[in-house]
Amino acid sequence: MTDTTPASSAEVTAPEAATAETVSTLPDRLSIDPRSPHFAQHLLERGITILFNGKERFDVEEYCLSEGWIKVPAGKTVDRRGRPLLIKLKGQVQASAR
Repeated sequence: MTDTTPASSAEVTAPEAATAETVSTLPDRLSIDPRSPHFAQHLLERGITILFNGKERFDVEEYCLSEGWIKVPAGKTVDRRGRPLLIKLKGQVQASAR
């Protein structure tokens, strides 16, 4: 009887733990720029989907869930070092792991 009780509780908690781990591993703020303090290579390798105002965006350079903004390139404009100029768009931001 003691063998079935832990096994059944382990089966129930395993999917919940996997879901909680996926949600908890996504940071509030993430950047694809390696010089940024919000850069996390292991998360970017796994893949993250960003929904901005209900539409999936593929050009997001940085996001913040709590403040509700994303940074995207402003066309083909670059600064004097060759990096794209970024604009901040405010709205509803949702992030999910792939």
